[in-house]
Amino acid sequence: MHRILLIDDDELLAPPLASYLQRFDMQLDSATRPSVGLERLRAQAYDAAILDVMLPEMDGFELCRTIRKDSQIPIVMLTARGDVMDRVVGLELGADDYLPKPFEPRELLARIQTILRRAAPANGHGARQLRFEGGLVIDLDRRTVQCGADTIELTSTEFELLALLAAAPHKVFSRDDILEKLRGQSAEDIHTRAVDILVSRLRRKLEPLDCIKTLRNAGYTFAGVRV
Repeated sequence: MHRILLIDDDELLAPPLASYLQRFDMQLDSATRPSVGLERLRAQAYDAAILDVMLPEMDGFELCRTIRKDSQIPIVMLTARGDVMDRVVGLELGADDYLPKPFEPRELLARIQTILRRAAPANGHGARQLRFEGGLVIDLDRRTVQCGADTIELTSTEFELLALLAAAPHKVFSRDDILEKLRGQSAEDIHTRAVDILVSRLRRKLEPLDCIKTLRNAGYTFAGVRV
């Protein structure tokens, strides 16, 4: 059973959501204050976290930033309907996905299942690795990234993006291509700015490697050389 932590100050949200998710083998714990949520994250092993933007003590953005200092746990942020800036800021801080409020429980379930699949190690036999000049090693089974002796900590979405690009060096992926691959749905209703933010985050973490290139009006490509 997957354990999910919801941090939302709406006390009426958690009970029905917990009942719904339990039908899909998910246990939902909840906290109405960020301080309590952070304590639970430190004390328990959770598979994913759901953060509301509007919270007491600190907002969801600051909470996401605090969690990302110590953990790469998959994060879904709940944002005000139509507020694109909330979504952009959340993604910049390391959230894996966002969902506007109000939402249907089945849509939240679909988002959680998607990020859990990204975060889960593969069950295949033998290590599947992508190796590139410069010491970059992407282990597709263990979902780890090494650059020389250094381990690069990536969120599940960042890893999926890197694996997607690196598996087909020099192939050009448009923003819509990337959105559809990562989210498994039509890109029409998702702000493509999310891809630019995700690429920017990934590039920073890969520095000083400069292996993700932008092709103007076309998209992105991985310029690494396999070894």
